[in-house]
Amino acid sequence: MQTAIHQPMAMTLVADTTITTPTTSTTASSPRVSSQPVPQDGPAEVEQAVVIVYGPGQDAIVHVVAEVLGRPWTTEKTSLATHVRGSSAMVVGVLGADLAHSLDACGDEAVSLSSPTPRIVINTHCVDDGSFPDETLTERCDYEFLYSHSPFLRRDLTRFLALVLGQTRPHEDLRTKTRTNFISTTFLDVHAALPNLDILSVGSDAVEIRVDLLVEPSPPGAVPSSVPSLRYVGRQLMLLRQHTELPIIFTTRCTRENGKFPMDDPALFYRYLRRAIQWGCEYIDVELWLPEAIRRRLAEQKGHSVIMSAFHDFSGQWRWTSAEAARIFAESARYADIVKMIAMVDTIEANYELEYFRSTVTRGGGGGGGGRNDATPLLSAVNMGQLGQLSRALNTVFSPITHPLLPMIAAPGQLTAAEINEAMHIMGALPKRDLYAIGPSRATPQSMFMEKCFNELSLPHTLTSIDRGPPGSIESLLRQPRFGGAAVHPPLASATVAAWTCPATIVSEAARAIGLVDTIAVVRGEPGGRATLVGENASWKGIRATLTRDYVPSAYRGRAAIILAGSESEASAALYALRSLGVGAIYTVGFRACGPLAAGLEPFTSLQSVQRVEQPFVMVSALPPEKSLLVQPLLRHYRTTGRTSPAAATCGKVYLDLTGAGARKGDPVGVAVGAGWTAYGIEEVTAWTTVETLRLLVGQNVPFDFVRMASGRIYLP
Repeated sequence: MQTAIHQPMAMTLVADTTITTPTTSTTASSPRVSSQPVPQDGPAEVEQAVVIVYGPGQDAIVHVVAEVLGRPWTTEKTSLATHVRGSSAMVVGVLGADLAHSLDACGDEAVSLSSPTPRIVINTHCVDDGSFPDETLTERCDYEFLYSHSPFLRRDLTRFLALVLGQTRPHEDLRTKTRTNFISTTFLDVHAALPNLDILSVGSDAVEIRVDLLVEPSPPGAVPSSVPSLRYVGRQLMLLRQHTELPIIFTTRCTRENGKFPMDDPALFYRYLRRAIQWGCEYIDVELWLPEAIRRRLAEQKGHSVIMSAFHDFSGQWRWTSAEAARIFAESARYADIVKMIAMVDTIEANYELEYFRSTVTRGGGGGGGGRNDATPLLSAVNMGQLGQLSRALNTVFSPITHPLLPMIAAPGQLTAAEINEAMHIMGALPKRDLYAIGPSRATPQSMFMEKCFNELSLPHTLTSIDRGPPGSIESLLRQPRFGGAAVHPPLASATVAAWTCPATIVSEAARAIGLVDTIAVVRGEPGGRATLVGENASWKGIRATLTRDYVPSAYRGRAAIILAGSESEASAALYALRSLGVGAIYTVGFRACGPLAAGLEPFTSLQSVQRVEQPFVMVSALPPEKSLLVQPLLRHYRTTGRTSPAAATCGKVYLDLTGAGARKGDPVGVAVGAGWTAYGIEEVTAWTTVETLRLLVGQNVPFDFVRMASGRIYLP
């Protein structure tokens, strides 16, 4: 039994030492790069103590959770009440058999997701032995994490914790997109989807698991059940989440609405949907016919999940102009964040009636685009059948899509993402644009991959790789009537882009602070409206996405970092990403900063400077290839100490290698792994940056795993 409190490793200065911050001056000739604020606050700290319930012999999961959260931890048997009341920053491990006694000692009779408790209780259960959690134990906990000892454990756990603790809110990003889609998987077993899941997900912003379509294997001679057990569903969901970074929509469709769940037992739906919330599903599909008491209770217990109210009409008599349509929307909106209304139609005119209905809801705040407000749920509405396919192209909020590799379509008339793009192009809503990869061919690794994505999604755009050329050549491209955006490598100075007047270009806050523009996006309001050119920086988002693969964002808060680079410009994207995570002191090697990100940076000027610092949480090397060897002594110096994690976990320090292409000296990533660091290479950052670049240029989502596969590298965690 572990009785000590284990503190996470962080960098601190040894007492009685001081490292001064260099002062910077700005001359009259220096361009004013930014008047915008630099991110300082970072992600919000988790205010609740985290109680991890584990099974016999599985206490190692407590240590992994603590590492992911960057918190101290203990598994002392009698410590729950003391630590919950004394510190909100504690991870407390409790054996499942002791949970009832421990909670009673805290004075709690029950646990509720809606109650303002000072702690959150998560039941963890390893399914490797074929077992399943005791339902009584599950009901006493806020959430439940099912896991297997696989290479995916750490990242699956990070994603789960980030959601249930409110560290990531994928819906907040998706609701601002011009268009969102989700893939409706129709496999009887998730295993069948895994070989093609990355291809299936191209163009999707979420993936739906149709629980009612899952078929649980039954013993020989037994009568197959029409409803898969929670044991089977839990393992299927775990498997799906391990193989996709997309948000998951948990759906239990009833027999009346083209599903297989029986309608004679509404409590069955509640049991499965409630468990989906506990399992950390991002979206929960709740059918409107369910009793109001169940819908209200799920809304009260949803935590950080998003409720999608679902209504289907297969009668063929539905009219969007009727008072019933407005009533259905109003009733759905009472307990939902997204309202789905889907009807079978037999006339082409029904699509125009739907668009009028959508416009009335949009004026009230529930549609897409600029008329939306946060108080009214979004509306996702389409017509079924061949005559209703036009509405699927016109719907912009969570359009259900299919794919040729799926065994069957989920609803009549469903289209693929490629077919929707083709239809939009024919209607003039998706005009052909000329996009560019600007820079030497060796410096624009995304260009070939982006062409693959255009083909996969049937986008009408063309992509041309060109050299940067003489001054003024890029501006001439931007003035072309069909200009659709550009990826620029190496990036342009943001001050240069901001100075363009013909055409005028807006530079984003991040690009101004970083001082570099690597993506020029074309932003349009309404179709046919005036276009605005925006200079963006996608690299910092790629760096941030990489850093938060194995740690929740708040794990970096207040921790110190070391960054090595040959110049400030080489380090600026990493500096911005670290600041967005709320890191503490940042120590620099190889450069001095004087731009907007310079405040608070402290240089290592001698060996004594290094020796005064105890332990960093994250180290980033942006050194050129010929100098990449210089980081290795620091990696060895700050070797990981303390208790070793189990084989499935990684160590509690992060190393990020941003060294680009070229003849390297040494193997910093290999040295980092050998010294106990969680190490990432430039390939991960490049893949995530490509994902962000495509979102900026064409507004379409391409999963990270597809980027790695199409780039010739199959990602393994």
